[in-house]
Amino acid sequence: MNALFGGILALLQGFATTFGFFFQKKPTIAYPSIKKQHAPRFHGLHELRRYADGKERCIGCELCAIACPANAITVIGAENTPQDRRSPGERYAARYEIDELRCIFCGLCEEACPTDAIVLTPRFEMSDYRRGAFIYGKDRLLVPIEAGVGTAPDDRPNGIPADLGSVAAQKSTVDVEQGYGATWRGEILKTERKGLAG
Repeated sequence: MNALFGGILALLQGFATTFGFFFQKKPTIAYPSIKKQHAPRFHGLHELRRYADGKERCIGCELCAIACPANAITVIGAENTPQDRRSPGERYAARYEIDELRCIFCGLCEEACPTDAIVLTPRFEMSDYRRGAFIYGKDRLLVPIEAGVGTAPDDRPNGIPADLGSVAAQKSTVDVEQGYGATWRGEILKTERKGLAG
């Protein structure tokens, strides 16, 4: 008899929880006119950064590809020449690809990068109809020249940028205005948001 009352009591407690949420306002948002505001540290679409003078930050060292647990990154480095200097130091990434379908957005590539070249942004909208569209090459990852920040360490080969670690420090906040400003795509998201939902 006690088992019967215990079962009924458990059912009533379960229904009380259900009915407690039944009459609350639903958390549904009118996407895409209202976009969810993610934390500044959200791991979304990648971007390859540049220096303010237009040089690429990536030096083709392949540390991001080595650190990637999903084997989603392909980097093929090439040598800089005096006539064609694409990055400070001796090398640059001739080919840089990320298979976003394989990526688990863990952020290890961002942590492994010695020049803060690859960063994860708060942008999460990447849907498409073809699998091949999710292989992001340098043409889609590299920020425009005018979005470059920091001074290139040209005075020494493979020098350490003066602003190394600034992206991680800027993203380590709960303030969306400050945290979104750490990346180019985050800055775009600040202007694209038509409304906030939590």
